[in-house]
Amino acid sequence: MLQVLQILLLSVFPAMVIVGGLKDVTSYTIPNWVSLVLIGGFFPAALALGLPLQVIGVSAAVGVAALFLAMGMFAMNWIGGGDAKMFAAAALWLGWPAAPMFLIVTALAGGALAVSLLMLRSVWLRPFMARGPAWMGRLATPDENTPYGVAIAIGALAAFPLSPPALAYAALG
Repeated sequence: MLQVLQILLLSVFPAMVIVGGLKDVTSYTIPNWVSLVLIGGFFPAALALGLPLQVIGVSAAVGVAALFLAMGMFAMNWIGGGDAKMFAAAALWLGWPAAPMFLIVTALAGGALAVSLLMLRSVWLRPFMARGPAWMGRLATPDENTPYGVAIAIGALAAFPLSPPALAYAALG
C-alpha cells in the first residue's frame, strides 16, 4: 500500500508539468493551481519516499533560488508570471543534482521553441495554421508571446530522473 501511495505522489510532478505546458501552449496561461499542486505535492511525496530533512531543505533552497531567478526573468519581460511560478515549483521537486540539467534542457528547449515559432509564424506556414483550432492560429500570430511553459515542462521532465524523489524511489526498488 505504501508503494502505491509513493507512486501516486511521485506522479504528481510529471502530470502537473505536462498540464502546465499544455495549458500554456493552448491558452498562454498557466493556472495558479498547477504550481500550487506542485508545491503542495512535493512535501508529502518527499516524506513518503523517506527523503532526509537535509535533502528536503536543499530542494526548498533550490526552489527559492529558482523563484528569484524566475522573478528576474519576469521583470525583464522574458517570461510570464505563470511560467515563473511553474519554473520555481518544478525546481523545488528537482532540487540537487537535477537543477543544472533542468536549466540547460529548459534553455535549449526554449531556443528550439523560439525557432519553431519563427518558422510557424512565417508567411508560408501561417495560413495553414489559421485553418486549425484557434490556439494554433494564435501560435502562428506574429509578435505573439512565447508559451515558455512548454520549454519548462520539457526541461523538468528531462531532469526528473535525477531528482531526489525519483532517486529515492529507484533506491527503494
